[in-house]
Amino acid sequence: MASDAPRPEILEWYPVYQSCQRYFLNHAQHDYAVQALTALINIRLPYQCHDAPVSNWTVSFNSSAGPMNDHKPFQRHASLENCRSQSTPPWVSLIPYIQRLIITGMDKEAIMHGFFGDDWKKGIGPIHEQERCNYMFAAKSVGWAHAKHIYDISSYESVPFMNPLQDVHIDEIKSAERSWNRWLAMEDWMIGPRAPFRD
Repeated sequence: MASDAPRPEILEWYPVYQSCQRYFLNHAQHDYAVQALTALINIRLPYQCHDAPVSNWTVSFNSSAGPMNDHKPFQRHASLENCRSQSTPPWVSLIPYIQRLIITGMDKEAIMHGFFGDDWKKGIGPIHEQERCNYMFAAKSVGWAHAKHIYDISSYESVPFMNPLQDVHIDEIKSAERSWNRWLAMEDWMIGPRAPFRD
């Protein structure tokens, strides 16, 4: 569900997001403090995935491209082995880690920096804001047990505990309320020319 947070320009945002991925894969997942925290909140790091472990960001860069353009476009391939052979960046979603940090109350600024690097506010900040909003919506929509089930990744990576959203500001609550009201209008088909609110 959309929040009131401004949307970044995708082509400007994507290389910064990739820098967060690269930091997470090359540095954070090999850091003892990150490993300890992910053990506590019960989520596997990419290098711990037995079926297709990813231990680092491996890609051939054009040295003249500059730091904000040192990526190649993702391509679809028939298998993981083919994907790796094409020197493309590994695809690892950061959203499960962002979600797990949020719902366990661990999405403090220092922790987010430790996981995703110096560019985390620009690279994953918009996703972080939206996932905080989604957590509020989940809490409002369903009971505790169902909300926990939503955030369980698997029986081996179930959520060990959930905490109320941390460090909440009034503007964040108001933005979530506006988004929630728009969703309620959507449920009643109060959209388009019938919408009670205008963005």
